[in-house]
Amino acid sequence: MFRNWITLTGAVIMLASLFAFLLLFTIDLFAHFGNPYVGILTFFVAPAFLIFGLALAIGGALWERRAIRRAGSAAPPLEIDLSHPRDRRILAYFAGGAALFLLFTAMGSYHTYHFTESTTFCGQACHQVMKPEMVTYQQGPHARVSCTACHIGPGATWFVRSKLSGTYQVYATLQKKYPRPIPTPIKNLRPAQETCEQCHWPKKFVGNLDRTFTYYLSDESNTVHTIRMLMKVGGADPTHGPVGGIHWHMNVGNRVEYYATDATRQKIPWVRLIDPQGVVREYRSPGFTNEIRKADIRVMDCMDCHNRPAHVFETPSDAVNLAMSLGSIDPTLPSIKANAVHALVQPYETETEGLQQIATILNGRYPDGTKDPRVAKAIAAVQQIYRDNFFPEMKADWRAYPDNISHKNWLGCLRCHDGKHVTADGKEMIKANDCNACHIILAQGSGDDLTKLDIHGQEFKHPGDELSPGDICHDCHTGE
Repeated sequence: MFRNWITLTGAVIMLASLFAFLLLFTIDLFAHFGNPYVGILTFFVAPAFLIFGLALAIGGALWERRAIRRAGSAAPPLEIDLSHPRDRRILAYFAGGAALFLLFTAMGSYHTYHFTESTTFCGQACHQVMKPEMVTYQQGPHARVSCTACHIGPGATWFVRSKLSGTYQVYATLQKKYPRPIPTPIKNLRPAQETCEQCHWPKKFVGNLDRTFTYYLSDESNTVHTIRMLMKVGGADPTHGPVGGIHWHMNVGNRVEYYATDATRQKIPWVRLIDPQGVVREYRSPGFTNEIRKADIRVMDCMDCHNRPAHVFETPSDAVNLAMSLGSIDPTLPSIKANAVHALVQPYETETEGLQQIATILNGRYPDGTKDPRVAKAIAAVQQIYRDNFFPEMKADWRAYPDNISHKNWLGCLRCHDGKHVTADGKEMIKANDCNACHIILAQGSGDDLTKLDIHGQEFKHPGDELSPGDICHDCHTGE
């Protein structure tokens, strides 16, 4: 019954799938870093081919038995006589074909293993809808970290969860029923302690970081304004440095819990702090007297401030500032800051339309641009900014994705530190306008002003106008 090509083909497939399973299992066992996607190949694809080969072998045997019974003769015995040249040739052909098949199976399994851990697999092969995330990832600080390292992490449990939740996403992608833009934050994202902290040591004392920010005003001369400051990053572990600074919020020593009333976690009316001694303090915004369900409370971790660690959508203003400071856009071109930002923020239906209209708008603002190489260079730079940060087909840009790491273009820190959250006895958090709480302005302005360093800190001076008491950056700065 087993002397037929269908059964023999099934046997070869069974043997190859078993070989692929053992090879993939061995590679994954001894790999330096785990690859969750290889589980699909090892425990789903390879066994599926094994079952298919088994079914093929059994089906061929049953078909052959039926043919034998119809012929009314007994099944001939299986004999291999190596003294016969014909048997030797058939056996040699079979052994050579099986060896080649196993070789190609091994090579295919190995290369498939590496392909599934590549960013191409995550961002292009199966997830074309993720173009905004793919492009911004390639421009971001984690461009050399695999997608699965952050979105899934090590271990089988979260791998299975991600694949189960991804079932509907596959259907939605095929049927084009996915939302535009893709909503964030991701629900039920794996805790940062199990992903971010595989590389970033939470007990590290960072101290103060010297940072310089260069801005260009939206006037005709593109007036430059620079701020040099010390960022008080600090730390939260008393064994490695004084506890304080921005990283005081880390749950190494303090536990910060909060409740958000919106899906994007931008409105936080309730915060609870549990210090290392176990003292509990609750802060509420004015008028918020709701009872908080335990299931709605989120424990603060890295992702609540660093919520765009790998997919940063630059604001038009910040992206143009950077291009001008790097010389990609010539600051001597009159009103180029205002004109470039204006061209970027217009509503475009497609990327192609956006790139064309950017060139049209800027050429219209500089009628003699054909004679000025600065204009062509500026147009190319602004178009590149658009490619890197604007995706009209997915309705994705900086407006759709707040960045909580600062407080200039979005609320960020001021979601809690707005000067309004107080305890029942009237004790309030650090106020929003207490600039020196998180940073010290060493110098600001332009020219000689930047040489006048003050280690005790300078009072912030807003360029061009005065600020009223209580004003916050986000009131005026929207990224445009």
